[in-house]
Amino acid sequence: MFALNILDYSPIDEGSTAREALLQTTELAKLAESAGYKRFWVAEHHKVMSVAGSTPEMLMMHLATSTSSIRIGSGGVMLPHYSAYKVAENFRMLEALHPDRIDLGIGRSRSYLKVNQALNGNKQISYDQQIDDLQQYLTDSGELVATPVTETSPELWLLGTGGGSAELAAAKGTAYAYAHFARPAASGVEVVKTYRNSFRPSKLLNEPKVILAVFAVVAETAEEAEEIAKAFDLWLLFVESDMPPPYYPSIETAKARGFSAREQEKVDKNRQRMIIGDAETVKAEIERIAERFKADEVTIIPNISGAENRMNGIRLLAEAFGLSKS
Repeated sequence: MFALNILDYSPIDEGSTAREALLQTTELAKLAESAGYKRFWVAEHHKVMSVAGSTPEMLMMHLATSTSSIRIGSGGVMLPHYSAYKVAENFRMLEALHPDRIDLGIGRSRSYLKVNQALNGNKQISYDQQIDDLQQYLTDSGELVATPVTETSPELWLLGTGGGSAELAAAKGTAYAYAHFARPAASGVEVVKTYRNSFRPSKLLNEPKVILAVFAVVAETAEEAEEIAKAFDLWLLFVESDMPPPYYPSIETAKARGFSAREQEKVDKNRQRMIIGDAETVKAEIERIAERFKADEVTIIPNISGAENRMNGIRLLAEAFGLSKS
């Protein structure tokens, strides 16, 4: 049986604020812990005004302090934006204060051009080299030591959607988180298989380990889940537009607005990225996909409208899977 995790974006609901969104993320993390989820990760998004999650390591410190046992992680830190040394120091600090509870998920998704320039100052260093540097800093295997020095290390996960990331994770000996929600193609099974077959042990990991990340919309009934999903459909359209509003649209807004014929085509395509339904339906689909990918863990992304809907969704799914409560 695979473990279940949560990845939260800290969505800013229509009529709400960034502060409220972050406090809602805190409550979601507490619920995930009590419901029996293994990990709670937070994302890094820049210039996406409808989500508050821009600095995962900062939010992680708050969440780790607000909980006691669930693993807290980044999903993920976009490494090309930063100094590998500073990332190592940040996560060693987290690990020092919360040993054996910290996950460092890294990725390389590019943001808006001006954001990239503001964050990294046009640094010229390869992602491959940054990962090598990061691993050295986390294992004290280079000349330069990242402090604080800790007895334990954060788990290192490489996030990706294709063969390149899978091969890199295998070559570097990191765990691999496959973003099925971003690219739900059948080829993903081969991507994960390539990672497992090519994996080379490292100082941080002896055997390959795979997380599969999925969008899930869970409600009491299939009809209610479909209503919630319509707001999700609209949010995805918004974030892909030139002028997205600074909030996550409500279910009422989505109902009143509707979709044009062209938008409906995009909605239909985006629906391939989601699992929608009551808890038993979503559970069955998650089990099917997890079996196809031979996943060790599945991460649920409850990026839906309404804090109560997010809380209720992960509660219902935990009950359907029979997770043990703390």
